Amino acid sequence: MRIDVVSIFPAYLEALSLSLVGKAVEAGVISLAVHDLRDATSDRHRTVDDTPYGGGPGMVMSPEPWGESLDALRASGGEAAPVLVIPTPSGVRFDQAMADDWSAADWLVFACGRYEGIDARVADHYRERSDWAGVLEVSIGDYVLAGGEAAALVMIEAVARLLPGVLGNEVSAREDSFAAGEMSRRVEGPIYTKPPTWRGLDVPDVLMSGHHGRIAQWRREQSEERTRRMRPDLG
Repeated sequence: MRIDVVSIFPAYLEALSLSLVGKAVEAGVISLAVHDLRDATSDRHRTVDDTPYGGGPGMVMSPEPWGESLDALRASGGEAAPVLVIPTPSGVRFDQAMADDWSAADWLVFACGRYEGIDARVADHYRERSDWAGVLEVSIGDYVLAGGEAAALVMIEAVARLLPGVLGNEVSAREDSFAAGEMSRRVEGPIYTKPPTWRGLDVPDVLMSGHHGRIAQWRREQSEERTRRMRPDLG
């Protein structure tokens, strides 16, 4: 999978060189590049924003540098058609099903906005382009961040861990909270490791029993109880 990220703060994305994503890049499972939007500007101040039409607070990211940057990226990809992902609090809610879908894509491009966001014509333009596989305006939650970089980090990691060869244990991704199938509307129950007793708290006996059927049933029951208590909206 190829992943490109465009931002005015490319250093923000340095975390992608760590942990699972970093290992996937080293192994060649992911081809990852971060690009500075200001490199696509033409004035000496490297301007990427301007005041909003119609008035209002804040600044809006101008379409010109975005168009130059995204066109250059597209031209570097040959016949491949990228999906443009724009993190925004006004977008559709990102979830595990979406991560599953994206994990089958060949190329994702993340456009990280700042200030009041990116001029709406950027999304409109690339949505109409036949040489792009689509435009997705996506939110990771009902709150506002200073920019799209943190959201891009979240979404890239969620997708990367689903790619073959990224996780050491392929079963892990299938058994996660919100994974497809039976667990799709439940969160995971509590998990434990050694020692069997820590500060007066014991690991549940069933997990030490070696009885796989009882353990599986206990985990289902704990998952259901925790979902009712912590995420009743999933019920």
